Amino acid sequence: MESTYIETQQISFQDFKNQILEDYRLGRISREMSYLGRREVLTGKAKFGIFGDGKELPQLAMAKVFKDGDFRSGYYRDQTFAFAIGAVTVESFFAQLYADTNIEREPASAGRQMNGHYATRSLNEDGSWKDLTKQKNISSDISPTAGQMPRLLGLALASKVYKTVQFEGSEKFSNKGNEVAFGTIGDASTAEGHFWETLNAACALQVPMITSIWDDGYGISVPTHNQRAKADIAEMLSGFQRKEGENQGCEIIQVKAWDYPSLLDAYARAEHFARTESVPVVVHVIEVTQPQGHSTSGSHERYKNEDRLKWEGEFDGLLKFREWILDYSIEIEGNEQQLATLEELEAIESEAKKFVKDGQKKAWESYQKTITDLKSSVLPLVESLKTQSADVAAELEKFNAVISIAKKDIFHLIRKSLLVSRANQTMERQNLQTKYEEIYVVEKDNYSSHLYSQSEWKATNVQEIAPIFSDASETVDGRVVVRNNFDKIFEKYPQTLIFGEDAGNIGDVNQGLEGLQEKYGELRIADTGIREATILGQGIGMAMRGLRPIAEIQYLDYILYCLQGMSDDLATVQYRTRGGQKAPLIIRTRGHRLEGIWHSGSPMAGILNLSKGILVLVPRNLTKAAGFYNTMLQADEPALIIECLNGYRLKEKQPDNIGEFTVPVGKIEVTKDGRDVTLVTYGSTWRLVMEAAQELEKIGISAEVIDIQSLIPFDLSHEISESVKKTNRLVIIDEDVEGGASAFILQQILEKQKAFRYLDSDPLTISAENHRPPYASDGDYFSKPSVDDMVEKVYALFTETNPTKFPKI
Repeated sequence: MESTYIETQQISFQDFKNQILEDYRLGRISREMSYLGRREVLTGKAKFGIFGDGKELPQLAMAKVFKDGDFRSGYYRDQTFAFAIGAVTVESFFAQLYADTNIEREPASAGRQMNGHYATRSLNEDGSWKDLTKQKNISSDISPTAGQMPRLLGLALASKVYKTVQFEGSEKFSNKGNEVAFGTIGDASTAEGHFWETLNAACALQVPMITSIWDDGYGISVPTHNQRAKADIAEMLSGFQRKEGENQGCEIIQVKAWDYPSLLDAYARAEHFARTESVPVVVHVIEVTQPQGHSTSGSHERYKNEDRLKWEGEFDGLLKFREWILDYSIEIEGNEQQLATLEELEAIESEAKKFVKDGQKKAWESYQKTITDLKSSVLPLVESLKTQSADVAAELEKFNAVISIAKKDIFHLIRKSLLVSRANQTMERQNLQTKYEEIYVVEKDNYSSHLYSQSEWKATNVQEIAPIFSDASETVDGRVVVRNNFDKIFEKYPQTLIFGEDAGNIGDVNQGLEGLQEKYGELRIADTGIREATILGQGIGMAMRGLRPIAEIQYLDYILYCLQGMSDDLATVQYRTRGGQKAPLIIRTRGHRLEGIWHSGSPMAGILNLSKGILVLVPRNLTKAAGFYNTMLQADEPALIIECLNGYRLKEKQPDNIGEFTVPVGKIEVTKDGRDVTLVTYGSTWRLVMEAAQELEKIGISAEVIDIQSLIPFDLSHEISESVKKTNRLVIIDEDVEGGASAFILQQILEKQKAFRYLDSDPLTISAENHRPPYASDGDYFSKPSVDDMVEKVYALFTETNPTKFPKI
């Protein structure tokens, strides 16, 4: 077992003194960063600022017990911690404030995130994993309050998994599970459900997790007593305190933010509990001050009274630390030893101020040089046009009047110049057009890359392996196909694990995991509590640490509990780090065409619109679903796989190469050839569409049926447009509400694939009613597209064009 801070603190007085003064230096630098950062915003050089002033001492104490291999999942107040562990420099701090898109200068997000959102780079430039045990790790921060908590659970749980699970390359992710996951959260955000759900799960699972609560008494302007049932969160959490001899609960430590020696002791004890006993710990840091208020958006004088402001001035952590250093003395071998004189501390303060100013200046100059170089490359080309166009000259005059030039101003000048000079196709204009196209590619990459993987392991690169069938292929229930495929997966990939409600002991509610917990153990095939948000977060955190989790959400309707985490966290991981981190989580769920308001939903429009960055795969049967699992476990992207809930008892032929065959993402399948109309659908509705197509054949309409299979990505080869080119008619049949997923599908086919060119009739969408389906089979029939609906509405297209041959029904 790796030693902890408590066990390694046998040092000389001189070393002790050096550590104290270094902490004071780091704290002063961080405070000056906050002060200067605020001024940069208020003078117009940056857009918005939110800083960590007042939290310096507890974060310095936390940094001391944070080791290589450990992970942090926090929020936007932790600049001192990030600075102390070397994840942030003064230059990168200000580069983020200015939104510098240079990845070397702003490695956390390349200017994509507001300041205060930190991340270390887990990936090499090619998207391969770094050795995470050789660095201190920060999982990329997000702004939604408490949104960082579910992921924290997974980061901690990964350590517990790695105590048992090893595989080729696992040494890059864990040193036998000795890592601790550190979480940070503002006191007011503990009112959020994600906080309680995460802590509850951590206490049940007994994972090495330390959660720090920075308690400054307010949630922006709302005082703590209006946030929760009790003002003291530690008192509220007292029921979570573990009892001696019980393997449940957590440790709770309360400590004052300005009490430096107590902070060192608190975090040393917290680390010892978490690292040696795998016990979650809550460190409630009270009496935190916030010298500059919440953010640059307002002043805390508006809501704090004079007594509170006076107290904050007196109990500022750095001020109290300064007093403690000056008051400290100890007798060693008859000589009184002090830590520092007033003059020495004043020198540290002066040096800190200069150090920060120099770093800020360097960051600003580097950022400005990018814009200046861009301007220098463009302006002469625009200048060369002004003699040919008075309108271009006018645009130049407007541009030159702008005081602070940004990239958008330069691009606006180019685009307006090209617009107003469109009638003069001169060489000078062509040169400007060429330059625009050149620099647009660069900025497109700066601001829009890495929504999906750009590595060699992206899902679209996975080789297609067709299922093999023979006379010996057995016909079984669909659930048996997916179960046997999972069996092969867990045998082949020791880093793969699955967890969810009822997923373990009973083998999931539809028996798709039957018997697998007994075979592979409770760690890899695990039951969870009813807590969808943290089932998702559990998967995100473990995926960030090199495991291949499959998070099971029992029904598609319950995905709504996860949608915030899917949208704000999982979908944006690669994007918001510009390829610096990834979380290739597979979300397994089931749905479509069942019965009842909360068990038959199809919220595809919400999923599609809110989860760009996650692949959305909609297999029509369990064999297709199995192939998608095999594909995604070879890829490095997150995916949602929606199994057909009404398919588990339907018979399918099991492929002979179970566990090996793959289904390509972004590829449609034509499941019935036709000449007259193209019917596009997906999931369980496909069976009804096939039935409708057979009925249409009987009345003289030859329908081609296309199973989309993959909504994101969508038909990368534009095969649907080729079908429409042949049939000249398009019908989209979808069980989502009108304007839901069908609107997305229509936009992709008509706009992206330009299939409108081939249409002889208006495109038609056949969707569900705008309410949720009522209970029982009749509820499905009357609220979602039935075979009768499909036949009649498709037939009506032909009645319109040829009423003689197809008289009105």
